[in-house]
Amino acid sequence: MNGNRNGKGKYLYDDGCIFLLCNEKIDIMHKIWAVIFGVFICYGFFSCNAGSNQKNFNEKAQSTTLDKKWARSFVDSINQKFSEQIAAGDSVALASHYWPDAELLLDNSEVVKGMNIVNAWGGAIRMGVKEMTFSTTDITGSPAYIIETGQYEMKDATKSLLDRGKYVVVWENRNGQWRLYRDIGSTSLQAAK
Repeated sequence: MNGNRNGKGKYLYDDGCIFLLCNEKIDIMHKIWAVIFGVFICYGFFSCNAGSNQKNFNEKAQSTTLDKKWARSFVDSINQKFSEQIAAGDSVALASHYWPDAELLLDNSEVVKGMNIVNAWGGAIRMGVKEMTFSTTDITGSPAYIIETGQYEMKDATKSLLDRGKYVVVWENRNGQWRLYRDIGSTSLQAAK
């Protein structure tokens, strides 16, 4: 066997490169089989985990639903605070339930935005609203928003009815804190003639 070693550790023969070519073909075949084997291992790994990926997706989908029991408790507690703050004549506390970019949309008025919400509640208190009750009729939403539908009544200090109507409010969750994003109210009383 006449041959010499090259720098790669393979033998070259004077009578041709047949052994070198065969050896290179074997090396290439080993590489191809290693790639194929790796692909099958990865495929098996990912297909075995497909069930757990679906499980994670289902868990995530469930975590994107609103806990209506919690939402109802939250809304009821805030509505109670609203009633107490109206009775106390505290328009600043009432406005603190709204985000700075919130909008208050009421009958016969332009949209009230941001800091003007304090003035709107202050005006209602100065006009004699001393008592306001809320009755939530529906709650729906997501972890980011709660949409509350309900009815309200406003009374003065003598318990005379000033207004009765319905409302839709959108509560928005920002960084774990819930405040009003939209507040839409509409009277159910007939307009005075």
